[in-house]
Amino acid sequence: MTANPSGFEPVFCTIVPPHLLDRVAQSSNATAAERARLTLERDALERGRRRRTVVTRTAVATPPVAPADRKPKRTIYDAGHGTQLPGDQVRGESDAPGQDATVNRAFAGLGATFELYLQKYDRWSIDGNGLALDATVHYDQDYNNAFWNGEQMVFGDGDGEIFLDFTLPVDVIGHELTHGVTQYTANLTYAGQPGALNESLSDVFGSLIKQYSLGQSAAEADWLIGAGLLAPSVQGVALRSMKAPGTAYDDDVLGKDPQPADMEHYVDTEEDNGGVHINSGIPNHAFYLLATELGGQAWERAGQIWFDTLTGGELGEDASFTDFAQLTAKAAQERYGAGDETRAVLKAWEQVGVPTS
Repeated sequence: MTANPSGFEPVFCTIVPPHLLDRVAQSSNATAAERARLTLERDALERGRRRRTVVTRTAVATPPVAPADRKPKRTIYDAGHGTQLPGDQVRGESDAPGQDATVNRAFAGLGATFELYLQKYDRWSIDGNGLALDATVHYDQDYNNAFWNGEQMVFGDGDGEIFLDFTLPVDVIGHELTHGVTQYTANLTYAGQPGALNESLSDVFGSLIKQYSLGQSAAEADWLIGAGLLAPSVQGVALRSMKAPGTAYDDDVLGKDPQPADMEHYVDTEEDNGGVHINSGIPNHAFYLLATELGGQAWERAGQIWFDTLTGGELGEDASFTDFAQLTAKAAQERYGAGDETRAVLKAWEQVGVPTS
């Protein structure tokens, strides 16, 4: 991917991984297969466009903003089932809800993401400096995905047969926007283990945004990513499960969820940038184990440790699972001392087979 002058490398990240769409594209269901192929083609075009676009961010001295004035700046656009971005503006920050439920859900999801990062981690928008949050809905025809393209969110409506409206699960919105947080902080390479960490961090904070918006404890949460996204005819509950990786779906069209829960079952593959959506199940499961071991609200201690690791400046772009695990142990020690939190971090990584020393 082409580096830009500021050092950031915006990536094109989709919530539905290419390996899953590839499986659907080979289905005997001709309609579903054609829609999957078209989605893959559109994703490839957008990914190529992203690679040809150099995003320049010039550091500009800005006056301090009082905490009370750190408000979101959301704008929702409607692509009208076309592919021109961003589309026509349909709702701004000061506008009241309209009649389009998809627009309203996108607006609320951007707000839920903004609120968690600001209220719990004192991060003002995804870049830490009040970046405006833009999203486009009703993208393309029967488009089975949602993505962050380095600058904005984009949501398809789904085909109604395999996938429903991609604004339905708030964790999908939080997941994709967290790719932006990673882009502005650790800038993890989108391949292999660092790519799987990139995906896992988006799953972790996407789940925390959902839990925060619902007021759920770690014990009450379902730990599913994309629950409510699969159509009723699909044999599955979500795209991924952090609690039990590999169990989210088992369907004739989608196939079997391939995520491993530990390093013993790590998947070596050239697909999906080296399995970034597959092997993310391992750090996902480690976070679930940590959060449920500590109890209470997962965005508090467990989430704080992961946030400190992501934004602490020591996480390298090519970090392995072991690198990340060691830094989470260090972050826990520095914030909480050698107590329950640090012991729980070490135990969680041990359970999934990732060494911390």
